[in-house]
Amino acid sequence: MSESRAILPHEPTLYTRDGRVFTNSMHVAEFFGKLHNTVLRDIRMLVLSDEFREYNYVQTLVCKGSGAVERSTPVIEMTRDGFMFLCMGYRGEKAGLIKERYIAAFNRMEEELRRLMANPAPAPDLTDAATLRSVLLGYTERVLALEEKVEEMTPQVQALSRISESGGSLCITDAAKDLKLRPKLLFDFLRSRRWIYRRTGSNSDIAYQDKIESGLLEHKTTTITRSDGSEKTVSQVRVTPKGLARLGQEFPPLLQLVG
Repeated sequence: MSESRAILPHEPTLYTRDGRVFTNSMHVAEFFGKLHNTVLRDIRMLVLSDEFREYNYVQTLVCKGSGAVERSTPVIEMTRDGFMFLCMGYRGEKAGLIKERYIAAFNRMEEELRRLMANPAPAPDLTDAATLRSVLLGYTERVLALEEKVEEMTPQVQALSRISESGGSLCITDAAKDLKLRPKLLFDFLRSRRWIYRRTGSNSDIAYQDKIESGLLEHKTTTITRSDGSEKTVSQVRVTPKGLARLGQEFPPLLQLVG
């Protein structure tokens, strides 16, 4: 068993968000020695209820590289239950050991979360002059850091403002070009974040009603004439200027390339 442990990579990579513990498809692929695309495919092929998938799997994008070679890679975050459901199909002695290591890592982090929630840090005694001075100094440093961050983000905010104020909507493919994304990544993102969906048996995407009511998406209906003279009505989802600005905020590493 010690020889098997020696060939495993570092400890599983986990992180917390909103009181929950996650790993992601990229870390799982690395640990199991699989191609990342293979793990993404395995997750997408799982037969799950919509409720289970939405709660335990979240698709996002990770930007890798820098400058002209920067690219976005789709990554699926998963909870403990999502990880276990995915890895039930992974077999072999090494696979079993990896599962043990992940389960132990999830247990440790979840126990730490419970401990922190049960024993929150005590409030500082602001009647003590030294403590008050320390707290004020800490807040001053945070304000200075935030002011520096605001100054860095000003060009990005101005770029988003120009997008938001521009006229006309764009099809999703053209919106992806404006955001410097591959169209497939944007389509996958919109579907995973419940902006658009596709009915069974249909080849057309449909905008969720709340995104239409929020002014982020709209439908454009066009009538085309077939070669036999008959007419066909086609509806297309389009991203409004407001929606494009919102998407720009969803991909902050790419904002420097906008405008």
